[in-house]
Amino acid sequence: MSYYDYQLTIDKILNYATSSYPNREIVYWPYNGKRVSLTNREFNSRVRKVASLLLELGVKAGKPGEPGTRVAVLDWNSLRYGELYYAVPSVGATLFTVNVRLAPQEIIYTMNVAKPELLFINIDDFSPLLKPIMENVKSIKAVIYMSDENKVPNNGLGAKMLNYYDETNRQGEASFPELDERTPATMLFTSGTTGLPKGGIHTHRGLVLHSLATIGAVVQPPIELRNTDTAMPLVPMYHVHAWGMPYSLPLAGVKMIYPGKFEWGHMLRLINEEKVTFTAGVPTILYALLSHPDSSKYDLHGVKMIIGGAALPKGLLDASNARGMIVISGYGLTETAPILTIAHLRPEHMNLSDEEKKNIMLRTGLPVALVDLRVVDEYDRDVPPDGKTIGEIAVRSPWLFKEYMGDPEKTKNAWRNGWFHTGDAAVKFEDGYVKIVDRMKDVVKSGGEWISSLRLEDLISTHTSVAAVAVIGVSHDKWGERPIALVVPKKGQQLKEEDIIHHLEQYVIKGVIPKWWLPDKVVILDELPLTSTGKVDKKTLRDKYNNILKQ
Repeated sequence: MSYYDYQLTIDKILNYATSSYPNREIVYWPYNGKRVSLTNREFNSRVRKVASLLLELGVKAGKPGEPGTRVAVLDWNSLRYGELYYAVPSVGATLFTVNVRLAPQEIIYTMNVAKPELLFINIDDFSPLLKPIMENVKSIKAVIYMSDENKVPNNGLGAKMLNYYDETNRQGEASFPELDERTPATMLFTSGTTGLPKGGIHTHRGLVLHSLATIGAVVQPPIELRNTDTAMPLVPMYHVHAWGMPYSLPLAGVKMIYPGKFEWGHMLRLINEEKVTFTAGVPTILYALLSHPDSSKYDLHGVKMIIGGAALPKGLLDASNARGMIVISGYGLTETAPILTIAHLRPEHMNLSDEEKKNIMLRTGLPVALVDLRVVDEYDRDVPPDGKTIGEIAVRSPWLFKEYMGDPEKTKNAWRNGWFHTGDAAVKFEDGYVKIVDRMKDVVKSGGEWISSLRLEDLISTHTSVAAVAVIGVSHDKWGERPIALVVPKKGQQLKEEDIIHHLEQYVIKGVIPKWWLPDKVVILDELPLTSTGKVDKKTLRDKYNNILKQ
């Protein structure tokens, strides 16, 4: 008998889902498209056919510290993407999820850093990108085009052009090679909110452990995920592995829904028709579901949702609770695969009032298993766990970027004293929970004191006429920076600057915030600019309004 050194590779997740839940359904139902349904067993077969095509195209397996053939994908949340999530890493190649919401020049920039040899592209929506990509990204040897509408791309782009369905349907089922678990599995890029996007690698081992730790957190109350749930992730699959859900959720045995391109009326119909009970996304997605003209037609009672990517405003939580939804906070970064914390409840919280439970669920949460988390000062000393002293979140975990590709300075700034510094300002409580109060770069530094933009946003969001809000620090001759609030009213509602100031003054009277936190100015807008991942683009706002107090 010889010892077998079991490796934590992504194909093991596929094998488990197939053997333990062979008949569990996976549905792909794009907007204005037809419903496609597979079982886990059939999905496994599809993945292996895609893997066979990859091997036929000559992909090479990587090894620890060295990515295999880079495979780029431009698509929405589709069944095809799900197949590639498993097939590409399982043959040892490296999956590069291209952020389709970046500007075309940024897409080309990230592709030239990644140097993909194969490009899988949805030509129903992204055919205009194909020509500039092929003209500027010289590493691409073959294009595999995908279409729900039987479209065919133009020829003459200087590369082999293959139809995804024709090529995969003719394949047999590949066997996966034995891989070292530290082999690169995916290549991701940050969303570029502070400069050009930065790339990094996640390994098989990191992603498998991340998936197990995530499931360990979401089975806790109040989410209590079970194998009877139906999940429809509303995080784009190009963004941090859709928060890892295509890998983690199959371990729970849930039914999976892939909705294609996000169209909010279609999302609501799918929630209703497929009986979706679990989802996750950024706050703007939850707001879109609640404010869509058709929203009131659908029963959202019992739908469980984890909010991340930005703080969950209390006003939005109240609105979702009024519809019967169960919503809590989570937290992570592109660099961390992404999950670091989830705001689940402990047994001792079960007898608390609803309002007390809500306060816990609005926190950033508890670290999931295998995450060591500290909140530190500028000298890397732990701040007191008093819920008041602000520091920076620093973490250790098996699923972090080891480095930023081609950026040793940024790597050095992030990895200090053996801890990855996230750039997020937070407080820690005595019970171990943390709450982010801002990005370090978004904290308003007024007269040497810190003002939390997130705290002000949270309070402003409770005004009944506010749809969205952003608070930023802008230049001030005396104090260095002062806060201003940029507010979007709900449809049909009127708001004036004094309405917001008066609303905040009530919290000053109650002692919730000091008077000097009040914004110096409130600007009423029709909409807020968003980043490629659906977060409010504060960089753009700061650039536009930085001198508004000097006018």
